[in-house]
Amino acid sequence: MTVSKTKARLVDVARQLFAKMGVENTTMNDIALASKKGRRTLYTYFKSKDEIYWAVVESELDILWELMRRVSEKDISPDQKIVDMIYTRLDAVKEVVYRNGTLRANFFRDIWRVEKVRKKFDAREIVLFKNVLQEGVSKGVFRIDDIDMTAHLIHYCVKGIEVPYIRGRIGVGLDTETRKKYVANIVFGALHKTDI
Repeated sequence: MTVSKTKARLVDVARQLFAKMGVENTTMNDIALASKKGRRTLYTYFKSKDEIYWAVVESELDILWELMRRVSEKDISPDQKIVDMIYTRLDAVKEVVYRNGTLRANFFRDIWRVEKVRKKFDAREIVLFKNVLQEGVSKGVFRIDDIDMTAHLIHYCVKGIEVPYIRGRIGVGLDTETRKKYVANIVFGALHKTDI
């Protein structure tokens, strides 16, 4: 097994154990045993359980970025891409937090550390938004003066509603289509979507 495959395997096993037993209740020895790797191999890649925990968070962000990248490359109109990217992101983050149940408390408790790990993801996400916005301007779907600033604003707006979205506080009592309509109205109003 190559170095990167071994490390990825250790991260995946840690993710599963953290979700099942909790970060606090999982030991480095548990991870070594479950991965069928020795403790020496585990400590070659990770100095501590904290370090492997953050590697798990980073790998989840890589998966999220890949999902968003796929949406950005779909053969659909730029306005639909933006809405799909927003919902893909929010739903994926929510799913990760709930799937990894016990990671949830750590995620919200150490938000500054999460921000540090998310830095690379945030930069890549902004580039995806820029590309779709540029496509929309080129096709006459959006009228935007500053694509870079608009991409940053979309990114931070979506990031700002993550926690309320995860906790189910956005659109309480609304069906999915009505909630999407409100989001589309806000996004498209800001992007000066033209009628095609």
